[in-house]
Amino acid sequence: MSRPLFFLLSLLVFLPTHTVAQSIDSPVALREIYAQQVDRKLAIPAQEQLLYGALLSEQLQQTGLNDVAAQYVLLVDRNPHVQALLLFWISADKSFELVGASPVSTGKVNGFDYFETPIGVFDHSTSHFDFRAEGTRNGFGIMGYGVKGMRVFDFGWVQARRTWDDHGLSPIRFLIHATDPDRLEALLGTARSKGCIRIPASLNRLLDFYGILDADYERVMASGKRLWVLRPDRYRVQGAGRYLVVVDSKRGERPAWSPLPTKTVN
Repeated sequence: MSRPLFFLLSLLVFLPTHTVAQSIDSPVALREIYAQQVDRKLAIPAQEQLLYGALLSEQLQQTGLNDVAAQYVLLVDRNPHVQALLLFWISADKSFELVGASPVSTGKVNGFDYFETPIGVFDHSTSHFDFRAEGTRNGFGIMGYGVKGMRVFDFGWVQARRTWDDHGLSPIRFLIHATDPDRLEALLGTARSKGCIRIPASLNRLLDFYGILDADYERVMASGKRLWVLRPDRYRVQGAGRYLVVVDSKRGERPAWSPLPTKTVN
């Protein structure tokens, strides 16, 4: 079966059951959608939102991206006491507005073949195409990318620090993806991945359906090319972005707004 045909068939189980708004033209509208459709959320206090806005701004400036504005950006705090993703809107006047936040899993702090999730700014572009989960299970019975049809956001090859031997740097394929819904999603909020970023399936669907990180993909589509990985029923949010920013807040203890998952960590 060809990949485009497989993709179209797999989407049948993901067609949205909600009524799509006529336009998503503001972060306020997207914030309401996030609250309704994402089932794993974090309520971040206003003072903390300011802190993360400052961390995001600092990372963008260090990378020379001072002109990033009027678009959405993903921020991930890899700190083991936090493990959270924050979706920000950066306005035209460079103010930072939180749309929503959810628990994630980043790189496990030790163990063979585990990597520390790298800090920095990462570009979601068509120079390294996304793909779709096939829903297959590994030798442990785990669907590493989640159920069939889940989008895997690809940020290309990056250098990451090994958490074994001499703790040197090695290349990893840096991804954002869903995870096994039965055995691993309930553990989001703890550092358990091999270096990539695991997110809730409902957040994966939101990023995918509304094209929140698809600015470069839509640019290619506008030139007349067809990209099989994009949902044919997608709804394009205004102000789509392309950047993932990873930080470490250096916290020594877990904040109340980012509780440990209720499921016991093995």
